[in-house]
Amino acid sequence: MPIPGLLLTGGSSSRMGVTKAILLVDGVSLAERAARVLLAVCEPVVEVGPGYSQLTRVSEDAPGCGPLAALVAGADAVGGTDPVLLLACDLPFVTEELVARLAAWPGAGTVVPVDRDGFVQPVCARYSRDALDRARELVASGERSLRSLLSGPDVTRLDDIDGRVLVDVDTPEDAQRWGIRPPGSLES
Repeated sequence: MPIPGLLLTGGSSSRMGVTKAILLVDGVSLAERAARVLLAVCEPVVEVGPGYSQLTRVSEDAPGCGPLAALVAGADAVGGTDPVLLLACDLPFVTEELVARLAAWPGAGTVVPVDRDGFVQPVCARYSRDALDRARELVASGERSLRSLLSGPDVTRLDDIDGRVLVDVDTPEDAQRWGIRPPGSLES
C-alpha cells in the first residue's frame, strides 16, 4: 500500500536570505525535486506550504508555526489516521531509495534516518499514527519541533545513512558548498 507523502516548503528561510524552495540543484527547484522523489513512492502527496510545487497545497492553521504544525496539517489533509512520510524541500540529495526504504519499513511505527555521524534527520521520516496523535497534542501546547516525536518505543532509527543524502541547506554557505543556486544565477 502506498503511504501518504507530505512535502514541507514553508519556513522563513531567514538564514538563507531567499526562499529555499526555489533554489536550484541541477536546474530543478528544491521543491520540485523533492516533490518528484515523494511522487515516485507515496500516494497521495501534498505540499504543506505556500505552493512552490505542482502538488495540491495545504497550510497550517497559522502558517509559520514550525514543522510540527506542518506535519499535523499535512497529515490531516491526507486523512490523518495512517502513517505519513514527511520530506522537507531543503534536503537536495534525498533519494527515492531512502524514501522507499522509510515507507516500506516493517510495522507501522515511526522511522527516522540517522547518518554515519549520528545526525538524526526528522524532516525526512515516516511518522506513525501514534506520533501524529502526539504531534496534535504537542502543537496544541505550543511545541514546534519534530524532535519531540523521536523518542518512544515505536521509533526506529535507520542508522548508517550516507550523510550527503541527509544534507540540509540552510545558509548561503551551504548552498555554495553543494552547488545550489538561486534562479537566474550564472553557473560558475
